[in-house]
Amino acid sequence: MDWIQQARHLLDVIERTQQEAMETAADIAADAIGGGGVVHMLGTGHSRIPVEEMFPRYGSYPGWHPIVELSMTFHTEVAGANGQRQAMFIERVPGLAEVVFSNFALRPTDAIMIFSAGGRNAFPVEAALLARKAGLKVVAVTSLAEARSVPATHSSGTVLADNADVVIDLCTPTGDAACVVEGWEQKVGPTSTIANVAIVNTVKVLTARRLAERGIELPVLTGAQIAGAERSAELFENAYLEHARRKAGVLKVSS
Repeated sequence: MDWIQQARHLLDVIERTQQEAMETAADIAADAIGGGGVVHMLGTGHSRIPVEEMFPRYGSYPGWHPIVELSMTFHTEVAGANGQRQAMFIERVPGLAEVVFSNFALRPTDAIMIFSAGGRNAFPVEAALLARKAGLKVVAVTSLAEARSVPATHSSGTVLADNADVVIDLCTPTGDAACVVEGWEQKVGPTSTIANVAIVNTVKVLTARRLAERGIELPVLTGAQIAGAERSAELFENAYLEHARRKAGVLKVSS
């Protein structure tokens, strides 16, 4: 199969097997956002992509709090300063998640979604451990095939999925790449990004429906070609201000 066929098959598998988990994640998110709080969104490596997919972008609304560390997600330099070797090393360093979380008040009324295809590096595992200890509901979006392909490397002996209240399986193959190329030793064409994007947008829509059922409407980032220039600008400003208000509530300002 070519990549598009592989991707289409993957989305079918996700739709068939992960609906219940996505529904549960939406319940958790609606409780946090509907209560005036946030759902923290955390990812390293290319798992920053679903974080940015949730907010801010067109068709999105506040309540999702992106946490993306550039030291683990800035890939385009590849070699040299800010290169991939450093990024891949940093996300395996024990204790970093605690330092990152020292910037925030982890409130049990909030929740967190953690994205990691492999789910074995120290940063996502420790982030889940710390969040659960603080009383937050943890939603893990990870590849169970990838996570179980080799023994856990974290000192706890666990992977991300072991430390979550809800696990949404990316359903991607071990190694992520999906396509065999004749004459090449290894497969090409990773699939975790399309899986992540499909999952988070499903959760986004399901959460909005739950909020609507509670009589809650949040400003949605909408282009001028849809809402008109004046209304679009108003929606953006209102969404940014609402995001800032919610973010202010989770920024730690005292010890």
